[in-house]
Amino acid sequence: MPAKQKTSKAEPLGRQSVELAGLRRRLASMLYEVLLLLGVLALTFIVPHLILGIGTGYSPPGGVLWLHVYLVLAGYFIWYWRRGGQTLAMQTWKLRVVTTHGDGISLSQGWLRYSLAWPSVLLGGIGLLWALIDRDRQFLHDRLAGTRLVLLPVQPE
Repeated sequence: MPAKQKTSKAEPLGRQSVELAGLRRRLASMLYEVLLLLGVLALTFIVPHLILGIGTGYSPPGGVLWLHVYLVLAGYFIWYWRRGGQTLAMQTWKLRVVTTHGDGISLSQGWLRYSLAWPSVLLGGIGLLWALIDRDRQFLHDRLAGTRLVLLPVQPE
């Protein structure tokens, strides 16, 4: 009996056709991303605020601290997404963020995707749960930003 083939919608990416990334792979990539972000935040958030606090005895108010985290993470994500469509975790999991047409995302799409991901995750994961009812299994922030995560083909060695 022949094996059942998995069908999924494909999107062009340059000359190649790639399939949409599966939900489990995207969630695993997000978990790995969280671990990597601990290092990013330690270097760009905790260390400067420790130096500021020890050197001057000053601690910025909570709103300023959240703004700092938001901007640091925006810099990380948007730089990587614009540079090649992949963060470090996405490179490991062979994922790339693209437009719905398979092109690289614009700066405004990067900001929109990043900004929409915050409530998508922080409001009980509602934007992630959206993938369970979405026709392409996309997260809500991807659907609204006009982006999607695709699975890159394995390159022969």
